[in-house]
Amino acid sequence: MVPHPPMIVPEIGGGREKDIQKTIDAYMQVAERIAELKPETIIISSPHSILYADYFHISPGKSAHGSFSEFGAPSVKFDVEYDTEFVNCIVEKAAELRFPAGTLGEKKPALDHGTMVPLWFITRKYKDFKLVRTGMSGLDLTKHYEYGMMIKEAAEKLGRRTVFVASGDLSHKLQEYGPYGYAPEGPRYDKRIMDVCGNARFGELFDFEESFCEKAAECGHRSFVIMAGALDGVDVEARQLVHEDITGVGYGICTFLPKNNGRPVEERRFLEARLAAEEQKLLEKRERSDAYVKLARDTIEYYVRNHKVIKIPEDLPEEMLHEKSGTFVSVHEHDRLRGCIGTFLPTWDCIAKEIIQNAISAVSTDPRFDPVEEDELKWLDINVDVLSTPEQIESKDDLDVKKYGVIVQCGNKRGLLLPDLDGVDTVEQQLSIAMRKGNIAPGSKVDLYRFEVVRHV
Repeated sequence: MVPHPPMIVPEIGGGREKDIQKTIDAYMQVAERIAELKPETIIISSPHSILYADYFHISPGKSAHGSFSEFGAPSVKFDVEYDTEFVNCIVEKAAELRFPAGTLGEKKPALDHGTMVPLWFITRKYKDFKLVRTGMSGLDLTKHYEYGMMIKEAAEKLGRRTVFVASGDLSHKLQEYGPYGYAPEGPRYDKRIMDVCGNARFGELFDFEESFCEKAAECGHRSFVIMAGALDGVDVEARQLVHEDITGVGYGICTFLPKNNGRPVEERRFLEARLAAEEQKLLEKRERSDAYVKLARDTIEYYVRNHKVIKIPEDLPEEMLHEKSGTFVSVHEHDRLRGCIGTFLPTWDCIAKEIIQNAISAVSTDPRFDPVEEDELKWLDINVDVLSTPEQIESKDDLDVKKYGVIVQCGNKRGLLLPDLDGVDTVEQQLSIAMRKGNIAPGSKVDLYRFEVVRHV
């Protein structure tokens, strides 16, 4: 687990790199350890490699080149040979499992700095290896861990002596004088991630909420999760070599060496344990669900399996059959949004029909996501919001992000945001997001409406 600040390279730092000398010294220890291990293949996961929302990109081809010309040091160059057999093994496994990873979509074949900074240190001590370079994705953390497990399986299948380098800085918001300023979540992230990784408690990597990571402006979390997946079921000797906060960006280095020749340890199968606990939690929640959520879930399951619309059940509460209201159906999978569609005014003659139509749309026509597939159904967490009639307000002073949702209207453009959303803490944030959703330019003259919701979870 290593950082990738370009300034750490002397030709770029011009002396400033000495400010993080402890990080440099720890990096050299890592390079020396890799040289001792003599890996045939080194895998580097980099947040600055090609990134897709729903796909893990693996660099294709036989070789790649790169330099630090972007950072004013064109003389520092790299030429690497890729391990094509290893890459093909991962791609074949991904195809077999219908997992979204492969070599498609290459845009920039040149090496990125998240890859080159680790290479700068490694190649000073060891050069007899082939490289596998991969990026992250916008998918949930369980997918990143699963991806790491596939990489491990490829290494074992090929019998490759392999080192995994998880490239990634920590928080970028540690100091007011830093390039990205300060946020209280920054130091909290660094302290927490160094404790978790320094003690190899990889199961806790799943517990970092997305909104917390965003506020901390972390860089490497997904990279670290892939690395953890590559060590799934293996007991490791963890060493925390350094953590520095000098530039306002966190740099942390930890090493993990498998114990007992990598013999399986059941209690370290963290994804398996995570999914079992999540499945039990969802089953318990399903048993507690009221008629609103139950109707949405039954609708979704019936539609995904049969591509037909469910008939309205006869045992629904009277208000669902005789009252009208706008509704939103929100679907999450592994703590990440999977679909959300709604109506702020009723479009059907009863709440039940409104829920049915919006539930189907949430899992089939939300333009941000692919349609939900049958094997995802047991992982879906479903909420239903029933909206009050919107009322026009004079100013943002009449809003409360916890109590009221907001509609922002400019001509025929309209953006809506529900209340009490994770990560939306201020009215300014709420209005900004609603305007972006409505494609309304900042500074535009707008009409504001607020509404309340009854949230069924």
